[in-house]
Amino acid sequence: MPWLREHNRTIDWNDKRITFNRERCTTWCLHSSPIAYAIPEEEALEENLITKFSKVQAKNGPTANHQSVRVKKLSFEAKVATKGSGKAAGHDLYANEGTNVPATGQAMVGTGIPIGLLHNIYERIAPRSSLAVKHRLMTNAGVIDSDYRGEVKMVLPDLGDQSYRVEKGDRIAQLIMEKIDHRELQEVVELDDIERGNQGFGSCDTTMD
Repeated sequence: MPWLREHNRTIDWNDKRITFNRERCTTWCLHSSPIAYAIPEEEALEENLITKFSKVQAKNGPTANHQSVRVKKLSFEAKVATKGSGKAAGHDLYANEGTNVPATGQAMVGTGIPIGLLHNIYERIAPRSSLAVKHRLMTNAGVIDSDYRGEVKMVLPDLGDQSYRVEKGDRIAQLIMEKIDHRELQEVVELDDIERGNQGFGSCDTTMD
């Protein structure tokens, strides 16, 4: 009877009687006769297994893998990154300042927010599709380590032949959370021998004279 573990109770197996040592338990928890009826051992074991499995599911279920990521605003005007839709891969980042990105040059734009990442997560700054297609505005230096707590800033290169004006509050990049593999590198004398070997770029394409 797993539910009894959460109550302050005394069980008299000789008289087959359960006594609650708190008035509240006696009043609210015992809705029927306080007699402990014997049940088959297999049934009791099955009930215990179901209870344990439910606790494991509750601990490791969907909510366990969906911890919130903390975000701090450095100013009242700063905007927390948002998703354009429920299934979007990234959070849109907002410029916290206005600046010009010169043609064939680049500029750094602050967001006004630091992010407290989980230990096994890093964030990658990626271009927004609309800006990349229409204005050839990309992103550089886009890795945010899990132990970084400074303001998130974006390096925006303009690959086009016209400058681009970023206004305060514009969505100019997106933040994508990705898992980190923390395994260490190990130096060895030789690597595994594979079919490709040390062939580099273009080795899988048709050879051209």
